[in-house]
Amino acid sequence: MNVIDVGLHNVERTGFFCKMSQPKSAGYRRKLAWLERRFAEGLVIKMLDLTEGGRGFIEYIPGEHAWRAVEASGYLLIHCLWVVGKSQGQGHATRLVEECIEDARRQDRDGVAMLTSEGNWLLGEKFLARRGFRPVASAPPSFTLMALRFGAAEPPSMPDDWDKRARRFGDGLTVVRTDQCPYLDDATKNAVAGAAALGVPHRVVELTSAVEVRRRAPTPYGVFALVRDGELLTYHYQTAKPLARLLTK
Repeated sequence: MNVIDVGLHNVERTGFFCKMSQPKSAGYRRKLAWLERRFAEGLVIKMLDLTEGGRGFIEYIPGEHAWRAVEASGYLLIHCLWVVGKSQGQGHATRLVEECIEDARRQDRDGVAMLTSEGNWLLGEKFLARRGFRPVASAPPSFTLMALRFGAAEPPSMPDDWDKRARRFGDGLTVVRTDQCPYLDDATKNAVAGAAALGVPHRVVELTSAVEVRRRAPTPYGVFALVRDGELLTYHYQTAKPLARLLTK
């Protein structure tokens, strides 16, 4: 199956896989504008050819520009790896990771890294472990930073001040968001509507740069979180009922 290299020259035509059935939605358009700025920083998207039935992609970027709260200078950092439907179980995810690894070697990088979690939104660490990645750092509630190192360079790392970061957002519900994922627009709207329905004071804080994500995000995931009264509630997209349960604990 062909793998399409998505870049500034063709992203309007090819899309970027996520939320492609709603190209006029705010989330899609915000992600598209975000991507158009990130390509200049070395962001890469490789997507299985939709015309051949492919359903999946990988997105990665130099660690210096990564939108995760990790320190991965010198590495390529994978933001997302997602293969779904009939494309699963055919080796496509492995192929996409291997293309990223080859790219890192061509760029004379120190290796490849990816944040994993046993919850939603991120890949579990077992897939990467089978391909030579090893855990180099961890953070609550279930994050592991995995790295494939090419030499003796220092491994990537994560901060350890997550509680302090959450407390800085103060009282009420704070929705911390970015435009890195097109689904975060819906996640933000759900959180705001749920808080308003329950009379919970709320606000939205937008992190607008990779530096700000690394400095302020209350979880390693970085690009989305719900924080209430200085405590992390979740970094997952919440539908109405789960959100109501979180806000009425």
